[in-house]
Amino acid sequence: MKLICFDCDSTLSKIEGVDELADVRGAEVKQQIIDLTNLAMSGEIAIEEIFGKRLDLIKPTAESCESVGQLYIDEMAAGAKDVIGKLQASGWHVVIISGGFIQPIEPFAKYLGIEEVYAVPLHFNEDGSYASFTASPTTRNGGKPEIINELLEKYQPEVSVMVGDGVSDLECQEVVNLFIGYGEFEEREKVKAQAQSFAYNFADIERVLGGFEQN
Repeated sequence: MKLICFDCDSTLSKIEGVDELADVRGAEVKQQIIDLTNLAMSGEIAIEEIFGKRLDLIKPTAESCESVGQLYIDEMAAGAKDVIGKLQASGWHVVIISGGFIQPIEPFAKYLGIEEVYAVPLHFNEDGSYASFTASPTTRNGGKPEIINELLEKYQPEVSVMVGDGVSDLECQEVVNLFIGYGEFEEREKVKAQAQSFAYNFADIERVLGGFEQN
């Protein structure tokens, strides 16, 4: 078995779910959230410094999470579903590891045919208003490599790959056989400079993996 893990936001789909959830709070709040997200994804501040702060500003509802789940599908990266299907057919186990939220990501994962998802659970009150979140590994720097190490121990794959656009994904380069930086939607300077390989679309990912498997 071969293991490939994908980030979700700005990788499998064009959107950043947290930014879309902020949209209902108005332009000023949304811009604050975008700025905080970009600082964290570029490695300028730690993810844990901004994670709870963003949610306190947004206060996402159960209803808004459902809408973002559909938006992930609507804004899916071209070719993603097809390439993932091909990978699964050729023996790759596909996993999503995201600092986004489990409620909107799970329907998207189901649409893609991906069963294993690691993301951040949100908790809502009975009326659907925001209550809290679970501080899972992806809410902090170093969390994604921890999850991959657990997957490596669980599955003992022949080969392991991570694909993503942010610095939290780049951190996984230390624990996988191949890290592919992704720049179709967000080309992050640090990720592009340090990634073993870099892709701008899913056709690129397919080519990189084909060459990697031949070596």
